[in-house]
Amino acid sequence: DEFISSPPRKTVRFGGTLSEILLKYEKGDTTDFELLKHQLSDPDIKDAQLINWLHEFRASVAYLTKELEQLVKILLKLPWLRRSREVVEEYLGFLGNLVSAQTVHLRPCLRMIVSQFVPPRITIREDDVDISDSDDDDENISENFNTCHRALQTVARYVPSTPQFLMPILVEFFPFINKSERTLECYVHNLLRVTVYLPTLRLQILELIVEKLLKLDVSTPQQDIEDAEEAANNSASEEKSTEEGLFDMEEDEDRKGDKVVSASIERMAHPLAERLDILMTILFSYIKDVCHVDGKLDIGNTKDLYRDLVSVFDKLILPTHASCHVQYFMFYICSFKLGLAEAFLDHLWKKLQDPNNPSVIRQTAGSYIGSFLARAKFIPIVTVKACLDLLVNWLHKYIDNQDTGANAYCDVALHGPFYSTCQAVFYTLIFRHKQLLDGNLRKGLSYLQSLNFERIVMCQLNPLKICIPSVVNLFAAITRKYQLVFCYTIIERNNRQFIPVVRSGTGGDLVQTCTNPLDSFFPFDPYILKRSKKTIDPMYQFWEELSAEDLEDLKKPIKKGSSEDEDDDFLKGETPQNDGVVGIAPNSYESNTRSPVSSIGSPADCYVSYPL
Repeated sequence: DEFISSPPRKTVRFGGTLSEILLKYEKGDTTDFELLKHQLSDPDIKDAQLINWLHEFRASVAYLTKELEQLVKILLKLPWLRRSREVVEEYLGFLGNLVSAQTVHLRPCLRMIVSQFVPPRITIREDDVDISDSDDDDENISENFNTCHRALQTVARYVPSTPQFLMPILVEFFPFINKSERTLECYVHNLLRVTVYLPTLRLQILELIVEKLLKLDVSTPQQDIEDAEEAANNSASEEKSTEEGLFDMEEDEDRKGDKVVSASIERMAHPLAERLDILMTILFSYIKDVCHVDGKLDIGNTKDLYRDLVSVFDKLILPTHASCHVQYFMFYICSFKLGLAEAFLDHLWKKLQDPNNPSVIRQTAGSYIGSFLARAKFIPIVTVKACLDLLVNWLHKYIDNQDTGANAYCDVALHGPFYSTCQAVFYTLIFRHKQLLDGNLRKGLSYLQSLNFERIVMCQLNPLKICIPSVVNLFAAITRKYQLVFCYTIIERNNRQFIPVVRSGTGGDLVQTCTNPLDSFFPFDPYILKRSKKTIDPMYQFWEELSAEDLEDLKKPIKKGSSEDEDDDFLKGETPQNDGVVGIAPNSYESNTRSPVSSIGSPADCYVSYPL
């Protein structure tokens, strides 16, 4: 305040006072006005001179109408952020005066501030072509960002309608996903900071960020990420072996080996996965910071943020097929309190059972319920049982209504939500059966028997034919072991129906057999982004190795050569993938597989060649 009220230091300049220059300009004398514009545009302008001008501009904002837009543009382009503290304070004062007196300049002011949300670029030119995409590692970058947020808060204080003008500008300035990691990281971090002092924008900002993250996520299928990591590991191993051959000194070997390892641990090999990893880490940190005050969970803040995140989930995540990582923001916030996890399950359950929702949304809700119950360590078995009760009761009522009517036949188009719910139940049982039976085996078995899986499996809608075969096989093995239901007769009958029809005299025609009619996926499959997975792993249920007895159960009734690969997928902690048509009589025909093209999490399509 003392600084602002104190008179500016005298500096050498030309053209008279600002008010005199502007009055002359109004009368048509533009000489001094052009001189003023030239002085302000000078990159070598001194701090003292700049302060002097800004002080006069603050007192003359009434003159800066729409007609003087060019002059205001020059003022907004001034390199004020990287100047002395005195210049910064004077400039902030000028911005406040300008927007309060001339709201016509609000948008340009906001655009100027938001443009500073990313680090400045170092310009690199080759043959008159700008090839720079590297960022300036400015030591004061954090301080500059703080000043930008002060400027935005100043503007918002003087103009209450700032949020509605700001949001389109935030959308417009969001960097492209192929920009450098540092640029994206700074911009997203600054967006999230805006939500702290402009809470009315939080939902829209979260939607914007999640929308961009989803674009990154669906652009980087899990298989591509794993392939890139494998290629990087192979090249690192080759590099290391070459180095060891060249350098016999033990010290050098250790140092270089450690360097390779630490580099591979920190970074993702896939460039888009690296960006996604950094941004997911920021989002998780934001969620944690908002929900915790002084290290303790703040229930009010957490509930408010949960509501916003559920809204974003419904609008963007639920309709997106086979995203791999972004949906984990719901997994993370639900881990803070059991009540949130239960509220999320209840929310999904309402989506699933509501016939007014599109079938695809209901099916996806079923996939989320099954995956969440199976993978979230923080969900106690009592909640799992409550959810199984709800799901299984709904299945029995569905069978009551459909099993004897005109639609009592196996058809995904008619009964998609039913099959999705069956798969959710089967998947949950595969992951949780040991806990359900733990402690009191008799009581646990009695509970599982009360679910009456036999009726579900035997019904006319035939869910075992539609669900992913590897899920069906593990469910069949577990239910046979505990004598809950014998599925293999139905599996054999279903597989016999897959025998292809010859469509040409040559007998060599390929017939496609779809092994994932639901096109289902498990949204909480293992999280593979290296930095952000550290947040998820402690609360995540990985697939536990099957006992020898379970493996034997799996192998006995299934065509040799097909079951072991499926078990391995589970053992690796991945979505069950079908490696062929399962359970068909041996040697009836060859089965060949092709990589899935639709999405990660869907088993491979099977192309069956009829034998000569």
